[in-house]
Amino acid sequence: MAEVVRLPPEYWVFDFTRGEDPDFECPYEYSIGRYDEHRPGMYTQELFQGTRNLHIGIDIGGPVGEPIYAFASGVVHSMGINDEPGSYGPTIITKHQLEGRDIWALHGHLSLESLNLVEVGQSISEGQMIASIGNSEVNGGWSPHLHFQLCWEEPKSNDMPGVVSIEDRKLALEKYPDPRIVLGPIY
Repeated sequence: MAEVVRLPPEYWVFDFTRGEDPDFECPYEYSIGRYDEHRPGMYTQELFQGTRNLHIGIDIGGPVGEPIYAFASGVVHSMGINDEPGSYGPTIITKHQLEGRDIWALHGHLSLESLNLVEVGQSISEGQMIASIGNSEVNGGWSPHLHFQLCWEEPKSNDMPGVVSIEDRKLALEKYPDPRIVLGPIY
């Protein structure tokens, strides 16, 4: 499988279990935000309704414009802009086969230009550039990063909940598996 973002040998792995520290400055250009991580106080936008704070994707921080690649061959399922404050901004969902099953991959917080790189229904190849990281003005207001998330069930829209409530953890982890099954041991 191809790397989704080509990470350098050294990058930062965040620990948001105590919330976000506004005074912390990441010492690396690239970073990782972990899967199945309880992040208290980080999701205050109306979109999250105050109770959703368990992260069920992996965030890969990098510079604006950093290329994003398909981890495997597949097809573009959907694409568009999730424009609510705190949401994904430009988003592309792709469909793949993994272990003989269909699986969908959400790529969120993209650049606007990403929506011109592929089309819905288009076949994509492993390692093909399909998007790039967007800036905070278009990506929902977040620091530049890719939110990468997998789902065993076909999404009904161009969206998936990137964070869920703790009470929904068990079902969420079954439906949204750990992205490291395709990203490898990045942390």
